[in-house]
Amino acid sequence: MVTRPRRLPKQERSRERIDAILSTTMRLIGEKGIDAVTMKEVGALAGGPIATVYHYFPNKSAILAMLYERFSEVSRARFGAIIAEIRGLDDVTAAADRLLDDYYERVAEDPAIQDLQNAIQADKALQNLDIAETRQQARMFCDHVGPLIDPEKRKQFGRVVFLIFQLAGGVVRLALTQDGEEGRRTIDDYRSIIHAQLRLFL
Repeated sequence: MVTRPRRLPKQERSRERIDAILSTTMRLIGEKGIDAVTMKEVGALAGGPIATVYHYFPNKSAILAMLYERFSEVSRARFGAIIAEIRGLDDVTAAADRLLDDYYERVAEDPAIQDLQNAIQADKALQNLDIAETRQQARMFCDHVGPLIDPEKRKQFGRVVFLIFQLAGGVVRLALTQDGEEGRRTIDDYRSIIHAQLRLFL
């Protein structure tokens, strides 16, 4: 399955066209779910013919991939702002809490993001994008925190951080299928697991 756009925009008009396609797709996902969204409908509601959509994207997976990349860009910016507050070992656990809560709240507040996240997990090529993004964020965290911990433990720390970050997506998806109280308990239970794992290194 092709998950890359046919071409990247170079002119302002092309960038605006792609932005319209992406925003329209995201709105439709929030309204009716990913499975019900068609390329034809996206083209019509984005203000142009279907051929314009196919001019940039070979299929719906390619649109979803770019939506996911944009979601990830925002995530990395928020992520970077949180880990920048880590000054010493005492700050690491609090930062991990903030990262988990920020991610949960972002996904919980937007049904379209929830549906996009579920679609990513259902498509192998898109799932690989998600894993690659997790690796990048785990590296960011380890690059910042690693110098604070025992050098002999840094490789293991990196593996644990990657697992914590990757499993967080599944925990959040589970919590969002539960009612409010149970969902919050699920997040808090995972928070306890994170704390226990981090204490092995801090």
